[in-house]
Amino acid sequence: MIIVAVPVKDLENAKQRLVSVLTAAERGELARAMLRDVLKALVAAAPDLIWVVTREPAVAAIARALGVHTLTEAENRGHTAAVAFAQAEASSRGASVFMTVPGDVPRVTADELRQLVAAAIPGKPVFVPSRSGHGTNGVALAPPDAMALRFGEPSFKGHLAAARRLGLTPRVLDLPGLALDIDAPDDLVTLLSADTTTETGQLLHRWLHTTGQTEVRSRLSSIAANARPGPPR
Repeated sequence: MIIVAVPVKDLENAKQRLVSVLTAAERGELARAMLRDVLKALVAAAPDLIWVVTREPAVAAIARALGVHTLTEAENRGHTAAVAFAQAEASSRGASVFMTVPGDVPRVTADELRQLVAAAIPGKPVFVPSRSGHGTNGVALAPPDAMALRFGEPSFKGHLAAARRLGLTPRVLDLPGLALDIDAPDDLVTLLSADTTTETGQLLHRWLHTTGQTEVRSRLSSIAANARPGPPR
């Protein structure tokens, strides 16, 4: 059995690194759109069980609307604790593979998710780095308790090192959709330049081009105009 967990904290205080360009209401709308995009890709990838790990009713409602189960936390203890909770539950249910991805990677595709699951074999945990190369945006473990996971940059190198200390052979997959997590203003620029197909991309383009969204259009236009070419994150 393949189980996937998506940890999600409250939507009202989401994406604090975007406070300079988006209001609280806009950040909440963005977070909802991203979560729906991620869950739609997961549903299309068709693992045996998908969990959204949360204690927030609004998040649970989004999951329920897409036919996704909720694994309820007693409290918001952070991304690492939520994943550990899901790992333990997956192990107790006899899962053969445990996978986790975040809820802010709207460009992830069902094909990428299938690749990640397929790569997981005993003794060889699989990791997908973020665009920066510092964070970890995807993990697949066989079995679910193969190793403990700890998130927050620079988690990617930390996961590789931790796996090797346990005598495991980590494998790295480069999956560009999964690598693009939306955390900072330049991530919005990247998404605007590349995406009109996801709900998130359509939301950003609507903000950018709709007359009634004057303020947010001005902010997004300013980000795009001031963006400077640089190395991929």
